[in-house]
Amino acid sequence: MSDSWTERWNDRYSNEIFAYGEKPNNYLKAQLENLQPGTILFAAEGEGRNAVFAACLGWDVQAFDISSEGKKKAFQLAEKNQVTIAYQVGQLETLGYTAGQFDALALIYAHFPATVKSAYHRILSSYVRSGGYIIFEAFSKKHLDYLAKNEQVGGPKEFDMLFSIEEIKADFPDYEILELEEKEIELNEGQFHNGTGSVIRFTGRKK
Repeated sequence: MSDSWTERWNDRYSNEIFAYGEKPNNYLKAQLENLQPGTILFAAEGEGRNAVFAACLGWDVQAFDISSEGKKKAFQLAEKNQVTIAYQVGQLETLGYTAGQFDALALIYAHFPATVKSAYHRILSSYVRSGGYIIFEAFSKKHLDYLAKNEQVGGPKEFDMLFSIEEIKADFPDYEILELEEKEIELNEGQFHNGTGSVIRFTGRKK
């Protein structure tokens, strides 16, 4: 990813206020509370609100992002909540995770650049053991209509960075689908996710 992409996220996370709040994403929270804690990887985890929540539930948490400022904020939040998380900064290909390492993978608004997103999904999927889980929420391709009405709801403005049900099925073919839907929801997450949006929600178990 380009230096400008990294600078964008470092700038967003350098503020004292948490860009997307300190509370976990609602969908992730609901799914994690129904699973037995184990090892979990959070991709593009930013300031750590979801990773810290998982740690509070007893999960062994690893996370990564391209933003060093995000990592700093994540460690602040972990200390505030008296938990520990492992967090790497860098490009996915360089981070050294291994096949079948994790019991679960969380992709919460992990909007990778369009040129790499499907390849990244395949790499990340390989890190999940057979019988492990994926929890996914991100903006759908219909979201541009919502964004045009209210920029405060946030999300990418590039159509190819958004998701469809068909893309998720194609990117994660080796999962039993426990839930997969496109849904209109109300977002209230910090400064940058506020208002009505359209998302894809997916929970699957690896075959």
